Amino acid sequence: MYFEQFYLGCLAHASYLLASEGEAIVVDPQRDVEIYLEAAKQHGVSIRHIFETHLHADFVSGHKELAARTGATIYIGGSAGAMFPHVAVKDGFALRVGRLRIDGLETPGHTPESICLVITDEEKSQRPWAVLTGDTLFIGDVGRPDLSKTHTPQELAGLMYDSLHGKLLTLPDDVLVYPAHGAGSLCGRNMRAERFSTVGTERLTNYALQIKRREDFVRQMTSNLPARPDYFLEDAAINRAGATAMTELPELQPISAAELSLMLERGAIALDVRPNDEFAAGHVPGSINVALSGQFASWAGAVLGLSANPVLIAETTEQLDEARLRLARVGIENLAGYLDGGPAGWERAGFALQQLPQITVQELNSRLRANTVQVLDVRREGEWEGGHISGADWYPLDRFKTALPAIVSKQPLAVHCKGGYRSAIACSLLQREGYDNVINVIGGFDAWLEAKLPAESGAAVSA
Repeated sequence: MYFEQFYLGCLAHASYLLASEGEAIVVDPQRDVEIYLEAAKQHGVSIRHIFETHLHADFVSGHKELAARTGATIYIGGSAGAMFPHVAVKDGFALRVGRLRIDGLETPGHTPESICLVITDEEKSQRPWAVLTGDTLFIGDVGRPDLSKTHTPQELAGLMYDSLHGKLLTLPDDVLVYPAHGAGSLCGRNMRAERFSTVGTERLTNYALQIKRREDFVRQMTSNLPARPDYFLEDAAINRAGATAMTELPELQPISAAELSLMLERGAIALDVRPNDEFAAGHVPGSINVALSGQFASWAGAVLGLSANPVLIAETTEQLDEARLRLARVGIENLAGYLDGGPAGWERAGFALQQLPQITVQELNSRLRANTVQVLDVRREGEWEGGHISGADWYPLDRFKTALPAIVSKQPLAVHCKGGYRSAIACSLLQREGYDNVINVIGGFDAWLEAKLPAESGAAVSA
């Protein structure tokens, strides 16, 4: 048996390729499918089967393109309402590929159509070897139950409990667990950093599996869920129909500085993908900074939405190509173009760049003591509760757009997150809305703690 996990860090997404006797299976493919085709060619196997463990909400899948390019059959849960040719997977489903056996389990909970795949390598044993759990069971967590239009979170959480205890936890303890996401994904809230585990390890260490009573499980799984990005339901709809092939997306067109200036006056969005420090040193006024260095696609989707039609601003063609690819992975396809010449071209055309002031945590502490600054914390709720700067206001970035009108301060606003990535996004949104007293805190709360500056903890009061 050949088995490989492909991990896409910017989306914390894991997909898989399995093969036996020349025949291959891909599970939960990312949108750009060349990596599977190249791996299959390298190992001398043909992709004949594609499984989707559910309708993914946080990224656009490449199942339709991969099937078109290989002739493979697509398999998905029977209640997905899939609009492309497929085989419905229900309890009792089994597929043999060479010496591999794949048994399908209906495991509703994260979504109504969620399935898990039990893998047996019959060349070595008749006992199950691994289970591909999609977004049902993560390493240290389970899937969030609030991504359905047809079921309430409480209904899905109850189904999740039944799927876990009635099916997955009946597997032997030594069965390996390979989920579709890792730490950082918004499809759960408490995932560990490991890329795989075992049923036995999760039985002992996964907090969600320690909750014995169904009603307690439902209550805890539906409490204090992280904000659901608006684009999640849109991505699920794209995946239900099947996405356009990447090769069919139009080429990016150059836009002059003068054109962009007029577009910005009319409300267009300019997305600056450069590193935070370069954005702070000088950027097109009104542009939004989501740097390629972090979870770029997820935050771009959450902040902009799928219909944003942004103009990209970058320094190099490599940055533009990477941004285009990563935006397409979450469904942002219709880009207006890119700023010809980047920020330097903007200046050459006679337009001024705007700066974003930045301060160190030591400077912030001094200004707090002098009462000449107001702190804005844009981290998530769990981070805030674990520790925050005394007197700070809490406006998490994942709910920032709706909170913007309520942010008022007569003093300069010093914005921080954990390390500086999300705060730069928040600062750019504030500047775009006309706030002219915004400061980014270099290094964020991590730098604050490293400098041994005072912090307090406590429950968040929603801002």
